[in-house]
Amino acid sequence: MIVCHCMVISEADIRGAIDWMRAADPEVIITPNRVYRALGKRADCGGCLPLFVASMAKCDSYGVPLNLRGLGRAKPEDRTGEGRCQGHRVSQRRAAE
Repeated sequence: MIVCHCMVISEADIRGAIDWMRAADPEVIITPNRVYRALGKRADCGGCLPLFVASMAKCDSYGVPLNLRGLGRAKPEDRTGEGRCQGHRVSQRRAAE
C-alpha cells in the first residue's frame, strides 16, 4: 500500500528502512525523518504523516530498545527546582560570602 503519494513510499519501503536501520545500529531511535532520510527522500506536504507513523508502528523492529526505555523519567526526589545549585544568582553568592 502506498503511504506517501508525494514521494511514492509504500509500507514495504518503510518496513525495509526500519529493519535496515535496526540492523545497522540496534540502539537507534527511529523517527519518521530518519526513515525518510534512509529512503533518500523528504516529507513534502506532511498529509501522510499520521499514516506514515501508523505504518512505522506496525513494524516489529520499530520499538525503543530495552536499554533506552525510561531514560527521560526522573525520580521524584531528583526534581528539586530547576536543577541549578543553590547559589546560582550573583546576589545569593555575595550574601553567602
